[in-house]
Order: sequence, then C-alpha cells, then structure tokens
Amino acid sequence: MKEQKNLIKLLSEAIDSGRSAAFVTVISVGGSTPREAGAKMLVYEDGAIEGTVGGGAMEALVIRQAVACLKKGEGGKFVFELKPGGNTGMICMGDMEVFIDVYRNPFKVLILGAGHVGLKIAEACRLAGYPYLVADDRPEFASAERFPGALNIITAAPHKAVALAGVDRDTYAVIVTRGHALDKECLEAVMRTEAAYIGMIGSRDKVAEIFRQLGKKRLYPLKDRRVHSPIGLNLGGKAPGEIAVSVLSEIMKVHYKRDAAHMRDAGDK
Repeated sequence: MKEQKNLIKLLSEAIDSGRSAAFVTVISVGGSTPREAGAKMLVYEDGAIEGTVGGGAMEALVIRQAVACLKKGEGGKFVFELKPGGNTGMICMGDMEVFIDVYRNPFKVLILGAGHVGLKIAEACRLAGYPYLVADDRPEFASAERFPGALNIITAAPHKAVALAGVDRDTYAVIVTRGHALDKECLEAVMRTEAAYIGMIGSRDKVAEIFRQLGKKRLYPLKDRRVHSPIGLNLGGKAPGEIAVSVLSEIMKVHYKRDAAHMRDAGDK
C-alpha cells in the first residue's frame, strides 16, 4: 500500500507540473511471472520509471509499450506471453496482463511577455486547465505572485527564453511583449522551433512590417500556417481580458481543428 500511495503522489505531481506519465497496473497473471496482480509502475516519456512490475526484460517491454502509449496519447490493455512462441521471447511459462493509463495535457502555452495581456492570457489558461509558461526579462512582472500557476517563469529576454522553454510540438506560443522589436525577435525564434501554434499581437501595419523584415532573413510567416498574426479570433473588444479570451479561443480552434461556428449551427461536429 505504501508503494501505491507514493506512486499516486508522484503521478499527481507529474500532472501538476505538466509532465506526461503512464500509470501501469498488472491486472492479471498466470503461471510463473515476475510480479503479482496489482503491481504498479509509473513511466515517463523519457522512459524513466518509478515502481516496478518485475524488472528485467519483461519490465523493459512494458516500459517500451508505455512510452509508445504516451506518444500516441492512448493507453489500453496489453498481454505479455512469457512462454515459448509468445510475444516476449521469455520462457517463464506464464502470462502477464497490464493496463496502461495515459496522463498528458493536451498542450502547453508559452506566453512571451508578462504584461497586462500576458497576465490575462495566463488567467484564461488557468481557468481552462491548460498549463502555461511565462517569459519576461522584468522580474517585477515575471513573478510567482503574478503567475502563481505557471509551470515555469523564465526571467530572461522573451526571445532568448524560447531556447530555455523546451518548445516542442505540443507548445502553443503567444507573443505579447512590450515592443515591436521584441515581438519580431520572438517570432523569429519561435518559427525556428517545432511549436504547433505561433500567435503574435499587433496591428496589421506592424505585423506586415515585421513579416517584411523577417523575409530578409529567409523566414516567411505568411507561408507558415502555424503563424497567426494579428492574433486571436475576431470577437470584438480591446481590453486585456477580452484579448485573452480571443487568443485562447483561437488556440482551442486550432488545437481541436474546429471552425469556431456558433454551437447552434455546429450540428453534430
């Protein structure tokens, strides 16, 4: 029971920190197997584990399956046959059935700029349950007091923070810094990553000029479908909170591949 409580606590900590994890439970065994039914193990995306389902080659196979489930985003029931002609290459003369639960956040939001709009976007993320990171070189803005739920607060120039933020295909980047020059540097930095979405605030004239300048560096935002600038859906309203709702709505639209139509007109979509 102590092992179970520890693993559940570690899983909770992983979820709170935005780290994906697979919870493996042995649900049945037959014949000679390394562990009994009920044995549990926590597996992270990098293959690191907590707990055990028996060790050795058998456990290595389960870890490999759990990592595959994390990448796919879907768990399930799996049977490992520990006998000649089985699917494990082992000859313990038994069977082990495991269930793998996958816990992962759909995506994380990287907020580049901790001013008024960045703060409201963070509040919207927290309300929606989306993990977020914040970057700003002003410690009085990028603070735990202002962003109590952040996965990470990076006190560095926003464009330099991109390299420190662990941007991947599950990252949705929002550029809302305090100036055009910083926005341009952020857009350049994020476009060179695998970010799934890149949104930049600004008027159409400002955006066009930044795009023109990046073209001189052989970066073409208009040809990059990830880039959304001016950022957000056309909902109306210019207050920081209204902008935040518009931005998060666009992120959800992109992530879930929806058309943002009225629900009354959406049918069964």
